[in-house]
Amino acid sequence: MPTDSRRPDPRSSAVQSRRISRIPAFTPVPLRPRADGWTPVRQAEFLGYLAETRCISKAAEQVGMSRDSAYQLRRKPGAEEFVAAWDAILGVPTSRQPKITLETLFQRIEQGRYRPLLRDGRYVATIKKPDNAALLSALKRLDRLAPPELGDCPETEDDRK
Repeated sequence: MPTDSRRPDPRSSAVQSRRISRIPAFTPVPLRPRADGWTPVRQAEFLGYLAETRCISKAAEQVGMSRDSAYQLRRKPGAEEFVAAWDAILGVPTSRQPKITLETLFQRIEQGRYRPLLRDGRYVATIKKPDNAALLSALKRLDRLAPPELGDCPETEDDRK
């Protein structure tokens, strides 16, 4: 597999020496709920420990999952934001923004966004916040899909009740 000469090797000392101070917020990968699976909190914890340890195996072990299952999660549909956060943590440069579909917006509205917190380079907690920007963006898109209002239609008394 040819390598892209513009992207540094994530295992290089130049990339590994960079420490991230703020992990980007992300929407968890949508999965069927399982107590022993990749829950949204477990996904956020994994990213927090990944930022702390810079090692996928150790981060997966910290949350009780395997390295292989972390890579499988990365390949799932809907994992674009999770992958973007993972790449940002490891210092992998990305030039493309993930496409935001209406389905993605509804997923963000339903699940919220998770952001692992670091203090002095160590993972300490995860914050879950509602994604109000996704709600407003979805409303804006849906408003564009609505038929135009009839301007010359008089209101009747029944319509006002």
